[in-house]
Amino acid sequence: MITTDLSMALPEIFLACSATVLLLYGAYAGNKTAGFVSALSVAVIAVAFGLIFFGGQKQGLAFGGLFVVDAYANYMKLVALTASGFGILMTQRFVEREGMARFEIPVLMVLATLGMMMMISSNDLMSLYVGLELQSLALYVIAAIRRENLRSSEAGLKYFVLGALSSGMLLYGCSMIYGFTGTTDFDTLGTVISGLAAGDQSPQVGLVVGLVFVCAAIAFKISAVPFHMWTPDVYEGAPTPVTAFFAS
Repeated sequence: MITTDLSMALPEIFLACSATVLLLYGAYAGNKTAGFVSALSVAVIAVAFGLIFFGGQKQGLAFGGLFVVDAYANYMKLVALTASGFGILMTQRFVEREGMARFEIPVLMVLATLGMMMMISSNDLMSLYVGLELQSLALYVIAAIRRENLRSSEAGLKYFVLGALSSGMLLYGCSMIYGFTGTTDFDTLGTVISGLAAGDQSPQVGLVVGLVFVCAAIAFKISAVPFHMWTPDVYEGAPTPVTAFFAS
């Protein structure tokens, strides 16, 4: 059942509002509050975890079928929130020791987590792209957060350039899939592709090319072989806890 009930996306809405408030607070208070913002970010992650684990969310489709909530999506969101919480704690200790404490780091990690959660609940190629880009844009900045370090700047630039390339491939693949099937909905696409596989009709070349582009773009994002050439440089140049956050 498709609904517009905002409560189905309550954890995502809470993370978005909290990240905005933390960003405004840090911008006015400055980097001297980096530790406090980091602690608040962990608290925000914990509250979002509680909303999913104890909230008894409604399950189903929302926002015109773009957003899906089910048991598997909730489980993966809990995993992402747990990894993000530990990542923020690890990062805060590292930046304090290295003298590079900045309030932007935990806020960007919260925004990246929001993108992960949106991507997990996506039920359409368009919502998948929005969630993926929200995650990626935050991670580009985190990778180059040590502006005075040449390797960190190089890591952020390489990540951004190759990430932009993969985003373009994803959009092009989505456009071709839509052009040859008339839909971007995962359920409908599954039905169309299953019907082609079960019948005698061979799939159109454009649809196959679109699927290849989408798979290649996602492989770029997760650094799967053979699209992993950016990973060593980015992981080497980014701060160690940030690398752990990327990997998780």
